[in-house]
Amino acid sequence: MNHTMKAIVLGASGLLGQALMREWTGDEVIGLTSRDADIRQPDVIRAVIEKAQPEWIVLSAAYTDVDGCEKDPERAFTVNRDGAVNVARAAKQAGAKLLFLSSDYVFDGTSKSPYEVDAARNPQSVYGRSKAEAEIFLLEILPQCCIVRTAWLFGTGGKCFPDTILKLAGSRPVLDVVNDQCGCPTYTIDLAKAIIQLCRKDASGIVHTTNSGDCTWFEFAREIVTRADLSTEVRPTSTQQMARPAPRPAYSVLSATSLRVYGVTMPAWQDALARYIDERRVSISANH
Repeated sequence: MNHTMKAIVLGASGLLGQALMREWTGDEVIGLTSRDADIRQPDVIRAVIEKAQPEWIVLSAAYTDVDGCEKDPERAFTVNRDGAVNVARAAKQAGAKLLFLSSDYVFDGTSKSPYEVDAARNPQSVYGRSKAEAEIFLLEILPQCCIVRTAWLFGTGGKCFPDTILKLAGSRPVLDVVNDQCGCPTYTIDLAKAIIQLCRKDASGIVHTTNSGDCTWFEFAREIVTRADLSTEVRPTSTQQMARPAPRPAYSVLSATSLRVYGVTMPAWQDALARYIDERRVSISANH
């Protein structure tokens, strides 16, 4: 007889939160948005967790606008670091386990081979710093917590890179996309399934969780346009030519070693992208 778990998903209206709520069946799962429970308010979070008495808390609520964080560091740290600390303290008090979503942006991008979980943190952006500091605090408060670092997240139900590319490709003959940043595109559905497995397996410590394989943003965009049968030309450009407020790591491929320890495997990003495009078509036609 499988034991039914009680879990809380914080950030249930976000890209990943929506996928978690959809994929997580067979357990009692409470999805909370920032309107239900603002992680910046320790008393609110404590009361919610105290009342629900969950076995697991998945913290996917965050301020994820990387360039926005660069312009508003105060908000970035208040939500991403201090908010996470509030949740960790409340989890500790209630005896709940915590799974925290972190990012490839905790690394500086100078590596030439996939990052293992024990690689040194050296974030170059405000967003990356806010996540790196959260990790350090969380491991102090709850040494058994699980930190899932992921990257290049995409999925239906909000803004993401493939959605932007598909919208632009509809109106432009040519798209210039950076070809000197390499990472691992990750589909929210696949990430959600992996997170559910990690909770069921009582995972702890840092786990790198992305779809398998890697590519540059240019290669990702080219694949998006090809799979969607669009005729838009995608051209490679450099980071320097596409100046953005926040610096991005040039190489932030995450190694799957830590995930394999739990017997969890992730499909290739190309396979994930094909399923995303199908899912997006269905959701667009459903909304018309």
